[in-house]
Amino acid sequence: MWDGSSNAQLPWFNSSKSPLADTDIRDAEAYEFVDVEDGNDARRPLNPSPRSPEKQTAYEEGSTIDWLREEAAERERKRVLGSQRGLRGLLALVQDSVGMWLVIVFTGMGTGIVGAWLDVLVRWLGDLKEGRCTYGFFYNEVACCSGLDPGELCEEWQSWSQYLNVHSIFAQSLLQSAIYISLSVALAGSSAILVKTYAPYAFHTGIPEIKAILSGYVLDAFLSPWVLLIKSLGLALAVASGLSLGKEGPLVHVACCWAFLLSRVLRQLKQNEARKRRLLAGAAAAGVSVAFGSPLGGVLFGLEELDAFFDDGDVMWRGFVTSVIAAVSLQYIDPFGTSKLVLFQVTQSTSVWRAFELIPWIFLAVVGGLLGSLLIKLNTAAAVYRRHSVLYEWPIVEVVGFTAITAAVSYPMVFLRVQSSELVSNLFQECDPTKGDYHGLCNPTAIWANVFLLILTALAKIGFTAWTFGMMVPAGIFLPTITIGACLGRAVGLITQGWHRAYPTAWIFSSCPPDPTERCVSPGFYAVIGAASMLGGVTRMTISLVVILFELTGALSHVLPIMISVMVSKWVADAFGKDGIYSTWIAMRQYPWLPAREFRDNGQTAAHVMKAASNLVVIRDDGAGCALGELEELVRTHRFHGFPVVHGEQLLGFVLRDKLQAQIEAVLAGGPTADRRCTFLPPNRVAGGDSNVVNFSSLLEESVLQLRKDVPLELVVNMFQKLNLRHILFSQGGKLAGMVTKTDIVWLLTAQASHAGALAEDRR
Repeated sequence: MWDGSSNAQLPWFNSSKSPLADTDIRDAEAYEFVDVEDGNDARRPLNPSPRSPEKQTAYEEGSTIDWLREEAAERERKRVLGSQRGLRGLLALVQDSVGMWLVIVFTGMGTGIVGAWLDVLVRWLGDLKEGRCTYGFFYNEVACCSGLDPGELCEEWQSWSQYLNVHSIFAQSLLQSAIYISLSVALAGSSAILVKTYAPYAFHTGIPEIKAILSGYVLDAFLSPWVLLIKSLGLALAVASGLSLGKEGPLVHVACCWAFLLSRVLRQLKQNEARKRRLLAGAAAAGVSVAFGSPLGGVLFGLEELDAFFDDGDVMWRGFVTSVIAAVSLQYIDPFGTSKLVLFQVTQSTSVWRAFELIPWIFLAVVGGLLGSLLIKLNTAAAVYRRHSVLYEWPIVEVVGFTAITAAVSYPMVFLRVQSSELVSNLFQECDPTKGDYHGLCNPTAIWANVFLLILTALAKIGFTAWTFGMMVPAGIFLPTITIGACLGRAVGLITQGWHRAYPTAWIFSSCPPDPTERCVSPGFYAVIGAASMLGGVTRMTISLVVILFELTGALSHVLPIMISVMVSKWVADAFGKDGIYSTWIAMRQYPWLPAREFRDNGQTAAHVMKAASNLVVIRDDGAGCALGELEELVRTHRFHGFPVVHGEQLLGFVLRDKLQAQIEAVLAGGPTADRRCTFLPPNRVAGGDSNVVNFSSLLEESVLQLRKDVPLELVVNMFQKLNLRHILFSQGGKLAGMVTKTDIVWLLTAQASHAGALAEDRR
């Protein structure tokens, strides 16, 4: 067992038997704050006695949590629970465990129910723009025409021109387009009004904010009940309006809102921010599970994209359970009426793929990487332009105007007019003579017309998505990106199939079956490859993306081509920037989130990013104490998270603003404070008998890290990334030299990103 005896020869080792020399203090700075010398020329730790547990102070909105303090509080809570004996102790342990699992179960069920409700509402509102069911207003087209054989004409569903008995072709076109555009504008405008009026945090996807919250950012208003309600309702209205957006990303936000709402009931979750974030990590997996019908993909999404599982197997296990329960709830309700969890099933006559198909698939992967990077840059430029233009002051007008443009352009083009989920579902399908031909996709005489229309649809979707993703409506980017890739993939598949039909004996097609009636090229699966490539280029996801796609389509036999396309797409996209769409938005909003990428300092030291002591707001204790009124004024004036404390030139420690403010308010509430003073010196160094001096030494942080300013910058960045630190102090010879905060490291790692901090608010 280690007892410290091996350190007796170290010159800086602090023990009662080995006094320190003045020249040895610099080596000790990396381990603890040391006191100034007393009459015996000995040095001691500032706070040698253990502290009693203190009341936890609430974090302010926009701050970051102290992970070390939260983890210590959680360990202490578990120790107290485990120390209880008898029946009471057993019941306390059972209650603690059961409470967490009840929140997990109800979060999964709630997310599945909300996802199913959104699917039903979106399908009905989307179909309502084109017609209605004759025997029931609240039936969508699929429900209205259920029970019919494939290809059979549905007479129960009527377009608005048929329902209103309009016979003129010109009048029919005018009426249908007017209703389509008007309802689109009404739905999107209603969504924007709800978001702007009741819950501004309900706009956008929510995944960048969830990533920041899971890393320690405090933004409880983002997870409030109002945000949950408006996000759910506004999302259904926005998706049904026909804007180029999806519901997949926002469902992650919805799931986290559910978990946060339920966690308020349990004291152990309400009072511990670290444990609350572990619960939110599991809830995020349920959002992806419901969005794509992909429970396993949801767990991997949390692990890869959200950095959510904190090297904690229990958190991954909870995420898995939440994801499965959410998927079971969704399938039980069966909003699609298919009794299947697969959203876009790939039909194929054979599971064999040929070597020559790697050429068009790699081409699709390269195009996906290029267009993914282009989409990120266009979306970034649109967001920055919006922020600095008059549109920022009129978000509802922007939504109404752009929705009108989108609807007017989309209505004449059949592939843009339909809901994106319906388009993707049909692009993934192979041609089947027993089923109807979806808008001529299976017509061999119209290959080039279809290719032109699909490419035009993809290009239009890129433009619409780049602007829409950032407007004042709930919006996800998964489905639009999948749609763009599916259109391009189907186009390449049709071209490849056409070449095979024109030159069946060419050497490149020698592996195809000699029987022309057997399918060699499957354009539907090319759409899947295109979707994977485009989504990989935009999000830079890899493992979770592959799993989501094969769960989404059921194309388990074609996992290897999907993996190849995602790999190539990421390589190409990374050549134009390492950040995906979510990391880009985090950088623009300047959230305190540190990417997990490796950092190299090129010989630079911590002094390169350190704020010098002369530029810091510090608390100075001159020995006679600080005036309490002056200290209150300092805390009220400066909104920093904490302040270094010095005695003369000697560094005493670091005090957090929230703890200091709470202590000052408690002292001020006790009576007259005109002559009251306070000190941060330890009690053994303060002259006794002065009742006007309040000792604040117990407020000094025990876990703050102190280093020398000449340490490598790479080491400092790694400490922030792996230890979840909020700040590091630097000193030389016991004197304060400077300080680095998490915000400084965020700026260091995102400074290369275009428009970094362009959308940031003042969260100092």
